[in-house]
Amino acid sequence: MYKLCYFVPETHLEQTKNALFNSGAGRIGDYDSCAWQSLGQGQFRPLAGSDPFLGNQGELEVVAEYKVELVCEDALVGEALKALKQAHPYEEPAYEVYRIEAL
Repeated sequence: MYKLCYFVPETHLEQTKNALFNSGAGRIGDYDSCAWQSLGQGQFRPLAGSDPFLGNQGELEVVAEYKVELVCEDALVGEALKALKQAHPYEEPAYEVYRIEAL
């Protein structure tokens, strides 16, 4: 199993979660659509050559974003990441992938 975490503005929170759930991510035993989300604040500065969804090149942007965490089976993680990138509004979405070891 893997744990997938990503950061997204509220405008695309449900869209990204649904894309991941439709890819098979977020399943734990006999449950699906499992996720944890928390509201926080992200920041970034779009550089020359960027095409930002929010903000302007060269200006620091601070936005309310959700951090979403969910699990994904080994065989599905590649498709889950592809689904996340297609559903996410950012040119370069921030995400993390952690391997979960069974003990």
